[in-house]
Amino acid sequence: MADAGVRKIDRIDVAPRFTEADAVRLNNMFRGTDTHEMLKAVLGNHMLGEVAVVSSFGAESAALLHLVASVDPATPVLFIDTFKHFPETLAYRDQLVDLLGLTNLRILTPDAELLAKKDATELRWSYDPDGCCEIRKVQPLEKALAGVDATITGRKAFQASTRNALPRFEIDGDRLKVNPLANWTKADLDAYFEAHDLPKHPLEAQGYLSIGCAPCTSVVKPGEDPRAGRWRGWEKTECGIHTPVEDNDPNLPVF
Repeated sequence: MADAGVRKIDRIDVAPRFTEADAVRLNNMFRGTDTHEMLKAVLGNHMLGEVAVVSSFGAESAALLHLVASVDPATPVLFIDTFKHFPETLAYRDQLVDLLGLTNLRILTPDAELLAKKDATELRWSYDPDGCCEIRKVQPLEKALAGVDATITGRKAFQASTRNALPRFEIDGDRLKVNPLANWTKADLDAYFEAHDLPKHPLEAQGYLSIGCAPCTSVVKPGEDPRAGRWRGWEKTECGIHTPVEDNDPNLPVF
């Protein structure tokens, strides 16, 4: 991995530190590489240290999970149970885990004392969605990532204007974030689902094209971005786990 600019660490108790330069070099290294081949290199050769998939098991999640399972079904898959998910999402999660043979599902939950202190009414989503996401999503994930060097996400550039500059590799603090499907189109996803006979999230047929917590997810109207149904009525586009990617980001998408 030396030619990708990632420094080797001899001590196993010290996580490798990544920089913007590492992300840029990885984007250049895998320019033009097929998604599956890229994942084989990253996961099969342990190029990035300890890697985990972060999945909401929402619309289109099956494509990324199938790709990862085809390389290493023991890859940790982190699912944040906010206690606000649609029951259909929880059932879909269990269906995909069984179907794809994922052997390392890790279910993360918010801290009970923190919820009692900051969201005793369970209505924080209605007046402070950022604060709700912070205690129900961001903090549980951050704790779970203590020993993780890189995360894999299912984000796609076409999903929203705030993601149209999404690269395959980006820096996330001192970790790397890998977006294998960054340049996939809706047609690409549909073809992949059909080719591998993958089930779709049951709510997608009802017009839910991006599915998160039930109180903050609504049906997407014709002509809207797929993520327009998230936090409708709020100036909020991400939960805090991810941030918008600026078009002038030095780490522009390269595929």
